[in-house]
Amino acid sequence: MQALILAAGMGRRLGELTRENTKCMVKVHGRSLIERMLDQLASLSVDRIVLVIGYEGQKVRDLVGQSYKGIPVCYVENEVYASTNNIYSLYLAKEFLLEDDTILLESDLILDDQILVDLTNNPYPSLAVVAKYQSWMDGTVLTLDDDCNITGFIPKRDFDVTRIESYYKTVNIYKFSKSFSTSHYVPFLQAYTNALGNNEYYEQVLRVITLLERPEIKAIKTTDKWYEIDDIPDLNNAEVLFAPDDEKYGLVQGRYGGYWRYPDMLDYCYLVNPFFPNERLKAELRANFDVLLSSYPSGQNVNNSLAGNVFRVDKDMILTGNGAAELIKGLMTVLEGTTAVVLPTFEEYPNAGQSSQIRFYTSSAEGFTYGLQDLKDWAAEHDQLLLINPDNPSGNYIKRQEVLELASYLLKSGKRLILDESFVDFSDEGPDASLINGEVLNLYPNLLVVKSISKSYGVPGLRLGVLASADATLLNDVRKHLSIWNINSFGEFFMQIIDKYKEDYVEACGQFRNERQRFLSDLQKIPYLQVFPSQANYFLCRVLAPHKAGELAARLLIEDGVLVKDCRNKAGFDGAQFLRLAIRDKRDNNKLIKALMTK
Repeated sequence: MQALILAAGMGRRLGELTRENTKCMVKVHGRSLIERMLDQLASLSVDRIVLVIGYEGQKVRDLVGQSYKGIPVCYVENEVYASTNNIYSLYLAKEFLLEDDTILLESDLILDDQILVDLTNNPYPSLAVVAKYQSWMDGTVLTLDDDCNITGFIPKRDFDVTRIESYYKTVNIYKFSKSFSTSHYVPFLQAYTNALGNNEYYEQVLRVITLLERPEIKAIKTTDKWYEIDDIPDLNNAEVLFAPDDEKYGLVQGRYGGYWRYPDMLDYCYLVNPFFPNERLKAELRANFDVLLSSYPSGQNVNNSLAGNVFRVDKDMILTGNGAAELIKGLMTVLEGTTAVVLPTFEEYPNAGQSSQIRFYTSSAEGFTYGLQDLKDWAAEHDQLLLINPDNPSGNYIKRQEVLELASYLLKSGKRLILDESFVDFSDEGPDASLINGEVLNLYPNLLVVKSISKSYGVPGLRLGVLASADATLLNDVRKHLSIWNINSFGEFFMQIIDKYKEDYVEACGQFRNERQRFLSDLQKIPYLQVFPSQANYFLCRVLAPHKAGELAARLLIEDGVLVKDCRNKAGFDGAQFLRLAIRDKRDNNKLIKALMTK
């Protein structure tokens, strides 16, 4: 068996990386794509490697040579690579297809070794490697029957998003028997290029062949990792997928989201409501997708009015933000004087403020717990106190009445209370514990309340947050740091309709509290975890010997596809062995428990 690799393309979308270099020589973690692929082929003991080169082809020759690990290498030159497509590159190498069984690959692929092992070991003589279609994929899509016969190639113009569950994407790896190439592929390749020219894709030939009564080629499904690298975002994604074990966790964590690109990964790091929004609300969003996508959102004044209606406060007492993060940045920029911050905490606040104005306090109690008197003591010498309630990542909670007592205490001494209640709806007191209330805000003009709608309402993709206060001067100062169109149309529409779903939301929060208690009971059975009670949608866990937090987080990601938050490097932990685990629905939580039990 031989291998035939198409490597003539220019790879313009990779910018500087291919300005003076061919695409197949782009490196992932210090190793070029072509060298990685050749090593995989060498392990299969192929008899010959045929490389179709074009752009910067001499550099490929210089790198690979006339043989690779004892395997002869032949070259085919596509001199018109700039004006032709891969069908012509394959056409130039057609005589090789007639000489032996062939593994056909494209050189811009990075893939697990197992894909080629499964392909070559499969007894069926001619196969196309396919994977279940996912949103990041582009290119040739096909459908299969239950026996992996190819029932149709779907051109882009016929792609139907409502049928994606039935679609498979070609991985651009094939096995052609000598017989198949002789009787089917090469004759059709010649006829197709003669009729339609050289600026086509070779998969189009397969599309025609599958229309025959006996096409003689089937599909083989893979669930192993692979990626096609066409541009810089592709390269970045491939760097994450194929990271060495000791780098993988850091690379994934460093993306700060966008994990829809990795549908097989369970995200136990970022925090959302697993029981809301419900299907009815999502259906209403979908029904209005077209008009929202093509419409500008309203300006700040309208969106502040909508937020005021949601939380029952005057529009002049509330600001909407592109997530709470935008409001936190504006708030910490305009605050004057020193701010007392309890560690460990949500670091967006101290990171957004001036370091010279931040004063840190750490609880010495088990699980970083603290109470009302601690907060009064820490605030004594400062202009304002930051309280995340429930706290992140400890889950520590100060009851509503005690928060009001704290606000009253600070008001008497002329100090502000910055209250972040992004997780308060998950507490045992529920949504009624919120202090975004016109009467409360007027009673305590020193109170500033921040709430992330993304976290509590389960819509982080909409990027919504609010800041509420009766301090009109401070709100106006923060407003100056916001753009007029800081909320997109989808976020605006969500605020327009959410009032209809308030009972559903309250019910979802109740469902969440029940699942939190059940999940806590299961987590407490893990012998190497000390789990601290929480009033939020996460648990802080001390990792006990023989495990360490970093090692456990890395293993969960590599072995089980579960991303958890390693807290060692957060301020206040000083390297102590802690993880934060989000709380998801029962099915996902059971998967995490199962993964933890195996460690």
